[in-house]
Amino acid sequence: MRARKQTGFTLLEVVIAFVVLALTLSVVFEIFSTWLARTSDLSDRSQALAIARSRLAGVGIEEGLKEGEARGESGDRRYAWAVRVERYSDQSDAGPTPRSTYSLYRAEARVKWRGVDGREREIALSNLHLGPRI
Repeated sequence: MRARKQTGFTLLEVVIAFVVLALTLSVVFEIFSTWLARTSDLSDRSQALAIARSRLAGVGIEEGLKEGEARGESGDRRYAWAVRVERYSDQSDAGPTPRSTYSLYRAEARVKWRGVDGREREIALSNLHLGPRI
């Protein structure tokens, strides 16, 4: 009898190919899921930053600039914000400050939300405003 030439793959070659494919796909899925989580986190931070900037921009516009704190939530209730306005005092020893009809106020906006990983996140922005001395 004549020996036939064997064609095709052996079982071992097929198993090794599946193992390599499984390892490659698991790495690709891990990279993809990390990318999705990071994208979601950046989107949340961007939204929180927009809320904080919006709240700071409104300080002293609708009603006069005065000390105090305001709180609220975004429309979708995912973000909680707080804006605090207080008189700004420079702690340096520059001597007595001259009397003026204006005062400097520090406004700070804080926005809190829960991230995709379940941890609470927070972003804070602040700026200074010139307002009437009360």
